[in-house]
Amino acid sequence: MNVPFNYLPQQFADPEPYIAEWRNLAASSEFTIGPFVEAFEAKFARYVGARHCVSTNNGTDALILALKSVGIGPGDEVITVCNTFYATAGAIAAAGAKPVFVDCDDRFQIDTGKIPAAVTPKTRAILPVHWAGASPDMDRIMTIAAAHGLLVVEDACPAVGAYVNNRHAGTFGNVGAFSMHPLKPLNVMGDGGMVVTDDGGLAEWMRKYRNHGMVDRNHIEFWGVNMRLQPFQAIVGSRVLDTVADLVRARNANATQLDAGLKTLPEFARAPERRAGHLEAFQLYLACFQQRDELLPFLISQGIEAKVHYPIPLHLQQAARDLGYKRGDFPVAERQADELITLPVHQFIGPEQIDFVIETIRAFYAD
Repeated sequence: MNVPFNYLPQQFADPEPYIAEWRNLAASSEFTIGPFVEAFEAKFARYVGARHCVSTNNGTDALILALKSVGIGPGDEVITVCNTFYATAGAIAAAGAKPVFVDCDDRFQIDTGKIPAAVTPKTRAILPVHWAGASPDMDRIMTIAAAHGLLVVEDACPAVGAYVNNRHAGTFGNVGAFSMHPLKPLNVMGDGGMVVTDDGGLAEWMRKYRNHGMVDRNHIEFWGVNMRLQPFQAIVGSRVLDTVADLVRARNANATQLDAGLKTLPEFARAPERRAGHLEAFQLYLACFQQRDELLPFLISQGIEAKVHYPIPLHLQQAARDLGYKRGDFPVAERQADELITLPVHQFIGPEQIDFVIETIRAFYAD
């Protein structure tokens, strides 16, 4: 049985509805921001419950724009978790600041108990990640930030459709960034990003900065860059946004089935705790396994497209060599990097395929 990780051929099997709207776009010639982008921004803001949304051409630029909008720059330190995707730390560095890592917890989220010790006089912000489409303890993070006078910039790139006590991920801090990379819950046919905020002043600055700092065609208020979302991607994102609630429900059903199966193998497999009040988007389904390096190729040989996100934590990457970290500094993230496997959980997988995954894992450990 085949259990694919990539579901895009199924999701976009019928491109005609998108093509029909692209024809309207072509007829309008509104190819730079314009009404298609603006309508999508307003729709996304309503969906997550934010006052303002500013789109970008990818999730990394969304993070950079979010950081710059609150004044993060050279000489600043930004606390984040060490087990996330490279773009999180890369965006901090691109803004001119220094990433300061802390360890993660058993849910693969930033360990909030480790944040206060990482605060220095140079710390300006905390950048929590809603890793894999789950959420950290945002209430605790906001309390810590308030106690230390810090900004909060949320990396909600994997987490469209995720909620904490009915509040959407990315709407707790000063600004929140989202990605629409093809394998995110809200995806487009390429790259795209969004930044949300309730601060009108920040939103106005971001709209200018992502468009060269332009006030209008003939006036530039400050030096900006081109981070604009392409209108044809706004059309894709708007259509897919209508399906997010349904696909998150489907992913949660698959994840619940996987959790139940792995609980029958407690000596070999460990799925993270699912917290009450948290609705996960399940951009990724992560679990830790004994004999990971033998199990992974076995799953692949049986047609299960399993992956690892990621085998090397950020503090051990060559790019982080000047930050002064070493192996042993963040033991939870390091252990998880040696044990975790990402299993397919997307909305195009059915119960029979999930059963096959569980039975295949059982067969491996039975040998």
